[in-house]
Formats: sequence, structure tokens, C-alpha cells
Amino acid sequence: MIDTSEGSGETSGRPLMTYTFIVSCCLIFVLGPASGLNPEYGTGGELLQAQSAYFERWGVVPSALWSGGPGQPLTPLTALFVHGNWLHLLGNMLFLYVFGAMTEERMGRVQFALFYLATGYLALLGYAAAHADSGQTLVGASGAISGVLGAFLWLFPRARVTSLFPFLFFLPLRFPAWVVLVFWVALQWLAAREADDHPGVAYLAHLVGFTLGFLYAWARFGRTARVGGAARSSEGESQP
Repeated sequence: MIDTSEGSGETSGRPLMTYTFIVSCCLIFVLGPASGLNPEYGTGGELLQAQSAYFERWGVVPSALWSGGPGQPLTPLTALFVHGNWLHLLGNMLFLYVFGAMTEERMGRVQFALFYLATGYLALLGYAAAHADSGQTLVGASGAISGVLGAFLWLFPRARVTSLFPFLFFLPLRFPAWVVLVFWVALQWLAAREADDHPGVAYLAHLVGFTLGFLYAWARFGRTARVGGAARSSEGESQP
């Protein structure tokens, strides 16, 4: 759930692009082999082979990306709409719903859509550059959503979010959004350092996306579009 009550400032109406990205990701996932719901891909070993081929086709494989093969430059874009499993999908879509709606209303639909796609593309590209020899397939909207989080932090510095923390028995606690997001960035940075020799979870893409999103909002809007009143939203415990 999300309450978008906020201070003064113009908005663009319903967050159409946020909903469009969410629906697109969900449909692609359900129809693809990762969901296990489409009988076209079979079961057991056949399904696993279909999933592997699907991820390699539409995901980012750093070593293949830099080889300049046909269609490879598009994979950082197509990978944004592909997810590895139900938890991966639902966690990403939850964060996109909570933080994307308010960010889109502040930016406007067209600008938000371009921002989301460009940030996600560059985040995955940055990860691929750092792991140029890796054959690990990378999929998911995490880089783009991290960009949304970065922009949200600049645009809504006084927002408050209700978070559920597993290590506190899932008690709902309210914190300023900047506290939650800075804590999230710190976790990503620590995880990225630990994962340097074992690429897989794209913590580096998260950091690149977040930084790009924050810098874009700062450069594009300055202080003029920041919400002065306390906006309120809610989020779950999952991270993109």
C-alpha cells in the first residue's frame, strides 16, 4: 500500500508508466519459462534448459556483450523485463510500485519512462563493464528501480516510509525515506565488495543505478521540484 499525500507541487496524474512497466514485467514473466506456468516449455530438465536458453537470449552476458555479437547491445534493455523467479519479480515490482508512482508524478510520464529505461540500461552496462569476462547471465529491473530510488531520495527528502524488518520480527516501523535508502545503499555497497569475485547478484548495478538516478534528479530538478511536506509511503522487506 502507498499513501501519496505530499506537500505542494504539480503532478502528472496517475502513474501510468509505472503501472505499464509493472504489468509488462509480470506478463513477460508469467508467459516465459521462469514462472513454470507455461506448458509450452515442458517440465523437469526440459524446463531448466528452456530457462537457461531464455535468460541467455534476453539477458546480459558480459563476455558476449563486449564481443559485439548481433543484438547484444539491446540486451541491457531487454533484460530489464526478465526476472529469474517469483521472489525476484515480486520484490522488484513492490519497490517499483512504492517508489515509482510518486517519482513519475513528479517527473511526468514521458520523462519518467525515458529515465527508467536509460538508467536501467546504463546500470547493467556498468555491471557488464566491471565483469567483462563473466559468463554469468544478468536479468531483472533492479538497476532501473535503483535509479528510481535515487531520484526519489532527492525529490522527496522528507518522505516517511513504513518498513518491515525481518530481524525485528517484521514489526512495522516508520523512518524517514532518506534513512531507509541510505541504509539500503550501504548494504548494496558492502554486498558488492563481498561479491567482487563472484558476479551473480548485481549489487554493483544497484549502486550504479541509484547513483545515476540521484544525480539525474539533482541536475534536472535542482531544489525546485523537491517536496517540502512529508510524503508518506509503505514498503515491504524485499529489495530489488
